[in-house]
Parts: sequence; structure tokens; C-alpha cells
Amino acid sequence: MQENTTQHLTSVFANEVREGLTSFPKYLSSKYFYDETGDRLFQQIMDMPEYYLTDSELEILLDNVAEIAQLFSHKDEDFSLFELGAGDGKKTKILLRHLIDNGYRFDYRPIDISQNALDSLERTLIKELPPITINPLQGTYFETLAAIGKQQEKRKVILFLGSNIGNLLHPNAISFLRQLKDVMAPDDLLFMGMDQKKHPQVVLDAYNDKTGITEAFNKNVLQRINMELGGNFDLEGFLHWEVYDPENGTAKSYLVSKKAQEVFIEALDLGVSFKPWETIHTEISQKYDDDVAKWLADEAGLHILTSFEDKKGYFKDYIFKKN
Repeated sequence: MQENTTQHLTSVFANEVREGLTSFPKYLSSKYFYDETGDRLFQQIMDMPEYYLTDSELEILLDNVAEIAQLFSHKDEDFSLFELGAGDGKKTKILLRHLIDNGYRFDYRPIDISQNALDSLERTLIKELPPITINPLQGTYFETLAAIGKQQEKRKVILFLGSNIGNLLHPNAISFLRQLKDVMAPDDLLFMGMDQKKHPQVVLDAYNDKTGITEAFNKNVLQRINMELGGNFDLEGFLHWEVYDPENGTAKSYLVSKKAQEVFIEALDLGVSFKPWETIHTEISQKYDDDVAKWLADEAGLHILTSFEDKKGYFKDYIFKKN
């Protein structure tokens, strides 16, 4: 089963790499940053002083965990806690520990594209929180929605932390939120982190640190193509570049070819030509305010029940319900 899953992921990866690198302009999906190396780099990013998102959301959870837990356990009912993009669970452990210590009846269902991240999370949680009931699910957000929808016996709480919704342009975010709404029952909750608009330099620094960790993370998608698909990308031949538009709240990451170069990808039997300063768009990180959050919710058939923010106003966690 694991072998078939791996083969499927490799095939999807190959198809999406072909599509992205033969398009104009070229692009690669940020979801392919994440393998064992990418997971490790992202842990380092979350520990960077410039990367305010993690500390801001940690502050929200630490300061409001009791109130959040009460909202999750509506009328003291059992519930299932799904988490999209669980990663290492650093922030989620604050909630899990409080829920366990205070006798809440729930099971935890982490979802991640990275099997490595899920395996590591499960080992850690069994060691640190042995009473926990954990049912990991590997796959993309979109692939696992059906599994979430099938769970009807208990109330569902869906976690989507870290402003991962920001990796989607607004039309795609609305479509995704509608799909989430469709798998929710009237009493279910969606708990979603949304990075707020702020000083543009603060945003830029978070995605372009001076030590080069974010650069290595961005270039990891090229390294994966080299290792998994037989590519011959010269990582030093590409520049990591970040831009931020404060008008629409959109931060974008690019890999920029420093020279004219040819790349060959053996598994695809594909040659790719780059002109000097040609780009590969790799990631979008959308920033929000209350008006945009409400608009997205309205368009998706959801409404904001309440929200929590850190002391600087850098980040908010919103709780949505189905209309």
C-alpha cells in the first residue's frame, strides 16, 4: 500500500512538474517544497526571528486555549479534531494537551502531504501525550476532503493553522472554503489562521531571511526534481526572490534564472530552456484583514463566529460556521 501511494505521488509530481515548466510563465507548486529535507528546513524557518507567524499564533493559542476548547466541545459532545497540514504539531500540542488534561472527549486526525511529517508527529504525540487517540491521514487538502465528509458520527472541528489558506489566490480560496463548507454539518467548526496585513518590510523579511533558510526552502523543489525525476538543475544558477504588494496583500516567491541555461529532466524526457532572468513562480502567501476574511466567508457560505488575535495584531485565528 505504501509503495502504491509513493508511486502515485511520484506520478502526480512528475505530471505537475511537466505542466508547470512547459507553461508561460513557468511555475511549480509550493506543496512540493515538503519532503524530509523540506520539512526540516520549514522547522528552521518557524524558529527564525523574522518569521513572526509561528510566534504570533502560538501566543493566540496560549492566551485563549481554554475558551477555544470550550467552543470546540459544544454541549460537552465528543468530537473529531481534523488538522489540515499538521506538520510537526508544535502549535496544536497546546490545544491537545489542554483537551486531554481537562477530560475532553475527542480523537485527533492530522492530515499532511508529507508521510515523513505524519510519522514523526505520531511518534512524538504517542510519547508526549500517551492518552491521545490519533488517526493520521496522508494526502493533499483536496484529496482528503472526502474522508472528512464521511465522518458523520461525531461533531467535526477542522483546524487550518499557520495561514496556509494564504497559499491560494482568492478565487481558489473561495472554492476550497466552499468544499470545506460542503463537508461540514451545521454544528461543525472551522478554525483557521489568517496572516494579517502589516508593514510591508515585516512581510518581506519573513520570506527572505539573511541566513538563506527561506532560499534553501524555495530551491528544495528543484532539488526534489533532481533527486526524484532525474533533473540536472544547477541550484546556484537560480536566485530566490520575494515581492509583496501591500495593496492586495499578496506576497509571491520566485526562482529567477541568473543566466541562459538548459535543464533536462530524465523521467519526463523533457528539456527546459531558461532565458536570463526568467522566473519560476513557486509560492503565494496572501495577507488579510477582517473585511477580506468576511468577504471570503460570505462567498463560501460561511460566517465568522468569533476571532482571536495576538497583541501586535499581526495574526488572527477565525472560527467559521456553516450558514
